[in-house]
Amino acid sequence: MKVAVIGVTGMVGREMLKVLEERNFPVDQLLPVASEKSVGQKISFRGKEYSIITIDDAVKIKPAIALFSAGSSVSLEYAPKFAEVGTTVIDNSSAWRMHPEKKLIVPEINGQILTVTDKIIANPNCSTIQLVMVLNPLHKKYQIKRIVVSTYQSVSGTGKAAVNQLMNERNNVNGEMAYPYQIDLNCLPQVDVFLDSGYTKEEMKMVNETKKIMMDNSIALTTTCVRVPVIGGHSEAVNITFENDFDLTEVRKILSNTSGVTVQDDIANKIYPMPVNAHGKDDVFVGRIRRDESLANSLNCWIVSDNLRKGAATNAVQIAEYLLKNNLLG
Repeated sequence: MKVAVIGVTGMVGREMLKVLEERNFPVDQLLPVASEKSVGQKISFRGKEYSIITIDDAVKIKPAIALFSAGSSVSLEYAPKFAEVGTTVIDNSSAWRMHPEKKLIVPEINGQILTVTDKIIANPNCSTIQLVMVLNPLHKKYQIKRIVVSTYQSVSGTGKAAVNQLMNERNNVNGEMAYPYQIDLNCLPQVDVFLDSGYTKEEMKMVNETKKIMMDNSIALTTTCVRVPVIGGHSEAVNITFENDFDLTEVRKILSNTSGVTVQDDIANKIYPMPVNAHGKDDVFVGRIRRDESLANSLNCWIVSDNLRKGAATNAVQIAEYLLKNNLLG
């Protein structure tokens, strides 16, 4: 089993290595790939050192799986090249997510739609993954009509430069700015670039990807995405209106019985999801579950997940695990 990790020196790439190791994914030969300036550098995986190679060299070796986290332009150029030599690409960028012929996968929700012919598979946006993990089981039971989401997204979602900016500001050090404004002691109501509609690309990713993953275009969804001075872990305040009424005890039971979701909802003991506690974990955490008393059949909840884990690396590796388990690698 030859596995390539494209973008291995980035935050998600490094997390992919960690997740592959933790989950004992059967890697016989690792192909670590990064930009030209990193070629020849060493990375460690399962106690063994590997030299970083070029992406063209990785294509020639024809790995079974290529986990991509190197940005949309690299994915658009190289995912088809890997697919041509028989490699199954699992891409973490936005390049293929809304392509009508490519599948957008959260294994717990729609892994069953994958086939052996799917050679380029899209990994959803981090904010979308944690949202749909909670929405999907409730949608099956109560039929969602409308969702309003406000996100509180950590700086690691932007990358190493944004983490550096936050820590530089915290330590009163001048340095590179990943954002147009300071992020420490501040909130930025802009994640990604603005569109003509006034929404950002991140906000529209959540809208479009949620409908595609849950295979229901009738769901109305509106979002406001905000960057907050947290290093890791995205949080979401979510308001859901259902077609049918619900029982709060049943809602908690449904979510508690959902694989990959952990309910933390004990307000008497001040237990609720927080990014600091989600760090390094693969589950999606949900709490502050309560009825919206201003609107019929409506629910409020608070969803938190490690954006580098389930929001990126873990979901990609879980897709690879699903393909292997179901003999879909060709």
